[in-house]
Amino acid sequence: MNSIMAAATAGFTHNDEEGDMLIRLRDQLTNLGVNAELRDNNSALMVHRPQLGLPVWVFVGYGGAYYSWQSAEKRHPTSDPAGAANVLADYIARR
Repeated sequence: MNSIMAAATAGFTHNDEEGDMLIRLRDQLTNLGVNAELRDNNSALMVHRPQLGLPVWVFVGYGGAYYSWQSAEKRHPTSDPAGAANVLADYIARR
């Protein structure tokens, strides 16, 4: 990659550790029967609702400390992917 391309993409690097956190959350959601898929090079998780409606987008934020969704109004510690999956499953079922 030339220096111009490297400079252009420097601000768009993604932390592999955050991607791994989203993979763990996706696996926990799958265990609960929730349809979720990784998007954009593992930088986001799209969680489908059981009924018609827009999916919920989940990101890793706050320096890797939290899963966040609903414009970061909702969040759960990344150290607890099983708990986050339960919270998300309940959240999408209610909306």
